[in-house]
Amino acid sequence: MGRKRQGNGRDSNPKYRGVKVFEGQIVKAGSIIVRQKGSKIIPGVGCLIGRDYTIFSLIDGIVEYTDRCGKKVVNVRPLQ
Repeated sequence: MGRKRQGNGRDSNPKYRGVKVFEGQIVKAGSIIVRQKGSKIIPGVGCLIGRDYTIFSLIDGIVEYTDRCGKKVVNVRPLQ
């Protein structure tokens, strides 16, 4: 029959947001690092932010998180 509706009769699909790759993990170019709503985490070296605030890697490397001016920043350091 389908899922039982809860709340006010609205039913929406899950957005699967969150951190996909954690610090110290290796990523390939084009890999999604963070899916988010708004710019809670901003891109640093080796990554860019998409139209929907998704942060993705530009290079193959190791993910690293730092702080800059009170914001979390994600960087991708190249593999040696």
